[in-house]
Amino acid sequence: MRIELQQLCERFVAAKQAVKEQFGFENTQIYPVCANVFCAKGIQPDAEQLADCKKLLKAETGPFSSFRGNLTAPIACMLAAGGNPEARLAQALEHYALLKTKFHASPYLALAAFLLADMGASACWEDVAARGRGIYLRMKREHPVLTSAEDSLYAVFMAFSEKTDDALIAEMEDCYARLKLRFSSSNNVQAASHVLCLAPGTPAEKTARMEQLYDAILAAGGKYGKTFELPTLAALSLLDAEQDALVTDLMDVDGFLSAQKGYGLLGIDRKTRMMHAAMLVTDEYSTRQNRAEGSADRTPAEPSARTALGTAALAGTLAMLAAQQAAVCAAMTAAAASSAASSHA
Repeated sequence: MRIELQQLCERFVAAKQAVKEQFGFENTQIYPVCANVFCAKGIQPDAEQLADCKKLLKAETGPFSSFRGNLTAPIACMLAAGGNPEARLAQALEHYALLKTKFHASPYLALAAFLLADMGASACWEDVAARGRGIYLRMKREHPVLTSAEDSLYAVFMAFSEKTDDALIAEMEDCYARLKLRFSSSNNVQAASHVLCLAPGTPAEKTARMEQLYDAILAAGGKYGKTFELPTLAALSLLDAEQDALVTDLMDVDGFLSAQKGYGLLGIDRKTRMMHAAMLVTDEYSTRQNRAEGSADRTPAEPSARTALGTAALAGTLAMLAAQQAAVCAAMTAAAASSAASSHA
């Protein structure tokens, strides 16, 4: 394994344990995503700061807030991983109030609001919210049953794209139709198509690269899931990297994780473990690509608002953001499913 990946994996394991010590009663799917928040920033969590951010979130939001529940740990970690948590949380709550004038309340909308707060200044957030709502309604028109609160997050980020709404929807539908020939999970294929439509390239090129990457992982002896893991695979496939190198790194990280506590027969399964490996590989490549493009003074998780999406030069940033969003959504879905199963046991 390359030394950079080795170090990233070690930081991930340490961060996961630190988060678990502060949030001891979360669903196990949440901890890796929280750990990745710190890995994407290249820092290690501080226990005292984590505890302070947890208290801040509880002090500023009610028990039934969309920022709480399955999002409590991820949001607290995002606060701790950045500077000035009080101001950032206040800004996220303002963005959430604005978004709620266009969308129904949900944890996904809260996540979108927080990510917007970390994106910096925008000329007009009202325009972003309005365009995002329009895109969401068009998604709903195309897929009335599939489109739900989760898609509101992607719709908000599509509002930053330089592509027209018509182009976004056309690409989204083209990617969806192509991926459905291979993958049967309609909801997750739709989410993957949202990720792909934001990137440069034709739908044929982007879906082919994603499918080729999936086949290469299987050929290397890996096991990648075909459900909630797909959006993260789509994000990984957007990286400007040779497929062989990506697969080698992915298998190396997966091998490392397989020996760690929490993975295995009684822990997180192989398919989800590979998704976590994809998330970490995306972090490492995105950081490298942004440094090469002269973006070393800005972390991948904090792109400038109007140039973050829709440009080839920042495809690595897009991939990192999309992987993190997809993983948080997957973790929240898995946690909710687990809670529902327990309540009916």
